Amino acid sequence: MADGDGLVTVFLNSLTPKFYVALTGTSSLISGLIFIFEWWYFHKHGTSFIEQVSVSHLRPLMGGTEGSISEPGSPSSSRESETSRQNLSECKVWRNPLNLFRGAEYRRYTWVTGKEPLTYYDMNLSAQDHQTFFTCDTDFLRPSDTVMQKAWRERNPPARIKAAYQALELNNDCATAYVLLAEEEATTIVDAERLFKQALKAGETIYRRSQQCQHQSPQHEAQLRRDTNVLVYIKRRLAMCARKLGRIREAVKIMRDLMKEFPPLTMLNIHENLLESLLELQAYADVQAVLAKYDDISLPKSAAICYTAALLKTRTVSDKFSPETASRRGLSTAEINAVEAIHRAVEFNPHVPKYLLEMKSLILPPEHILKRGDSEAIAYAFFHLQHWKRIEGALNLLQCTWEGTFRMIPYPLEKGHLFYPYPSCTETADRELLPPFHHVSVYPKKELPFFIHFTAGLCSSTAMIALLTHQFPEIMGVFAKAVSMISRTCAEYL
Repeated sequence: MADGDGLVTVFLNSLTPKFYVALTGTSSLISGLIFIFEWWYFHKHGTSFIEQVSVSHLRPLMGGTEGSISEPGSPSSSRESETSRQNLSECKVWRNPLNLFRGAEYRRYTWVTGKEPLTYYDMNLSAQDHQTFFTCDTDFLRPSDTVMQKAWRERNPPARIKAAYQALELNNDCATAYVLLAEEEATTIVDAERLFKQALKAGETIYRRSQQCQHQSPQHEAQLRRDTNVLVYIKRRLAMCARKLGRIREAVKIMRDLMKEFPPLTMLNIHENLLESLLELQAYADVQAVLAKYDDISLPKSAAICYTAALLKTRTVSDKFSPETASRRGLSTAEINAVEAIHRAVEFNPHVPKYLLEMKSLILPPEHILKRGDSEAIAYAFFHLQHWKRIEGALNLLQCTWEGTFRMIPYPLEKGHLFYPYPSCTETADRELLPPFHHVSVYPKKELPFFIHFTAGLCSSTAMIALLTHQFPEIMGVFAKAVSMISRTCAEYL
């Protein structure tokens, strides 16, 4: 033992001040790099890297997961499975009812800015939608449909467009081929509308033929469902073309006819297209009639439903609203109703107000949205900001009252007020749906993990020690030797 102590003493006495300077400088650099990486990882993935590694790899090695394993039939396992099912339903991604045209809008944006507005995940979801809506098991009976079935699976846009032309060579009345060309090859809304009209002519012919044969076999019924989906999609996109080209009344008529002719297809949310067009016409009574039908407790909500309801109630009081006057005399009944409607909308999607108040910059909306998430907020504000600006004082009332919602729900992930608790999975899904150049809005705001504070403190302390060692090498050398000797003595005592 004495020999060991002597070796340690000789080693400590042999350390020079330059060695301490190099050691502290290296430690400061390493801790700084760890801090920078931890900070970057948290902002990119929303979680601490050190904590994630500790939980995923170190904890199992230390036997930390044994106590958490539950029997398949136990109450804890059933609660876990119920929670997982709830999380899956909360994170369901929906088709954006007002999604833009790839060729005429998204691609033009890429040409101008050099940025890709759509993520691979978003486009992959669209490819799955197209295969669900536009294909069926009997496609092999028609060569053109067989070609289009392969086209919808293609990842490369030029290959899809080439396949669409091949399908038209086999069958000039292939409606889905015209649909693909209108969506992806047309560079203007006028060109897209022209192709959709050709698709409509072919689609109506095929639909009537399928109606006559629907009862012959299950395969014919599947064909009718597919041809119905194609026809509804074409008419809806034609309505959107008319809306974008300024023929709003024509667009409203097409949408109303669609909702009457195909009432089972409410999952397509055509009423949200109708709401936006009616707001553009300033037909507020008609908007209220649509809300009376779809803003029902038994139907799924959306930002368009909740914020449009708030806009209509805000419209009745916003032009005369003043925060100073309201603080003196109190709120009237109409103003209370408007504020409650705003609080209801903000509780459903708390990301929307920052876009409406232009506190955050807008980007092109994705083709799919996550309800109550940042992606839905972008899609809503992109089309509805103009309607809020048109009503005098509406944005002023929103600005004065929207933050009051958070006082009503201090713990949004645990308990809601008018809706279910806010889902905790929105940030992850929105990062997949939104392009990387967009800063994803997060609610509730996450506190920095412990390890970021720890690495920041470690980096600061080692930098300070390195500075002192550089300025006073002799004194810091003596101090380091004293600390080493004290630490060794304490370790021996224990």
